[in-house]
Amino acid sequence: MDDRYLDDVVAILPPLLQALDRLGFLARYLDPAHFGEALAAVGDPEAPLAAVRDRLEAWPAALADVGAALAGASDATLAGFAALRAAPEDSDGLTAVFRALREQPRALEALYPLAAVLPPVSRFFLDPARRDDAALSADLMNAEPRPDTGVLHAGGEPGARGGWSAYVPETYTPDRVWPLVFALHGGSGNGRAFLWSWLKEARTWGAIVVAPTATGRTWALQGDDPDTPNLARILGEVRARWRIDPGQMLLSGMSDGGTFSYVSGLEAASPFTHLAPTAAAFHPMMAAFADRDRIAGLPIHIVHGARDWMFPVQMAQEAADTLARAGADVTYRELDDLSHTFPRELNGEILAWMRRTARPGNQG
Repeated sequence: MDDRYLDDVVAILPPLLQALDRLGFLARYLDPAHFGEALAAVGDPEAPLAAVRDRLEAWPAALADVGAALAGASDATLAGFAALRAAPEDSDGLTAVFRALREQPRALEALYPLAAVLPPVSRFFLDPARRDDAALSADLMNAEPRPDTGVLHAGGEPGARGGWSAYVPETYTPDRVWPLVFALHGGSGNGRAFLWSWLKEARTWGAIVVAPTATGRTWALQGDDPDTPNLARILGEVRARWRIDPGQMLLSGMSDGGTFSYVSGLEAASPFTHLAPTAAAFHPMMAAFADRDRIAGLPIHIVHGARDWMFPVQMAQEAADTLARAGADVTYRELDDLSHTFPRELNGEILAWMRRTARPGNQG
């Protein structure tokens, strides 16, 4: 890369990464009652990015992949901010906000391939607690490219109903077993987008993340359940391809995905060793109908926001109490500043909790 294009990269990356970070802030602190305040708090980080975006035009064919990744990430980020600023004028402002925030995972997906060649991008895709870990950064940057590591998709077009996306650390080797996270998206979401809610922490701490997409519009929360057998099928494919720690297999999820982690994860035949629902609905009948032997000693990590406007926090409090009385090993985290959003800052803690509470799993 000659100096001109290197200068373009140096000009683009800081405002791009800063704007992406601010999009993540808005996704974490989204609260319909305080959306205007959150938007004002981030300022206008897209303005510096917009000012340098045209530097990516007319790059040579030899640098097309780098230019396309930077342009795709920049354009998705700018589109996200434009839609967020227009949302208050929409007749359904909250839906418009959710639609705008879909640009964040699109931007991250476009940018991620550059983590292998640009150290600032590699550091961005790490848990902030370890961005200054030179040894970790070197291990990731020096990892040999492999067809079974990185961001992968299976089951049709990425995000297709019943399919799945995955992240396998570039440092993966089959000489040891690896923790596994099944991360279930919220209602009307998909695994391709929700994967990015866990990638930084999995890449930092060494875990494989699988993000399935529900077979229907959302997870099978009542009536016939095609999703549990589909999860079992996906798990079988994953365990055949990578070495998974049978004592560290987490079923987690956000909103409807969290609720389904109760529905499916409390079944007697569930292969998952740990559950971690976030912002989930809960009814005591879930515990009443659950298998007693399954619940006994089962590690369950519940996260809920005191400001959750969709599922009141009392649901989570009741879930913690009911499941603990039934014999589960419950950890309950209630966040005062959390609305109905995903607090990814706890992902590293959840992985550490799973390591501490690792238990005998299904060896099949």
